[in-house]
Amino acid sequence: MAGNKSFLEVLSNSLIPEIFGHKEIKKGLLIQLVGGIQKKTEENSLNLRGDIHICIVGEPSTGKSQFLKFISENFPRCTYTNAKTSTKAGLTVSVGVDKDNKNHFLQAGALLLADGGICCIDEFNKMRKKDLSGIHEVMELSDSFTI
Repeated sequence: MAGNKSFLEVLSNSLIPEIFGHKEIKKGLLIQLVGGIQKKTEENSLNLRGDIHICIVGEPSTGKSQFLKFISENFPRCTYTNAKTSTKAGLTVSVGVDKDNKNHFLQAGALLLADGGICCIDEFNKMRKKDLSGIHEVMELSDSFTI
């Protein structure tokens, strides 16, 4: 490594080079992409999630959507969705009907498709309250989803 730069700093500088600065956001995204170690407590064997959730908040036109789209397009098991147009069923699971044989089937939503990866939800603050409950359930009950 050249100079005194840490490995994390070198990697964060190379992540999404089109977006200048935002070093702390880039470091957080890298840490999330690598993931953590799931642990269990000794007393009651509770699962402790090793991965982190990230919420990027900022003024309009500062690159937040670009971060999310880049991650979802360039890393495995990552999905992108816009909260303004997402429903609880679209995020979790919905029931569909085959038009040929009329059989019912389950269709995975963005959160399930990102299992073991990252679900990037843009415009989170604009999601309807009734649709937020699906995300809360997944975040509370699961130790394997990273949003």
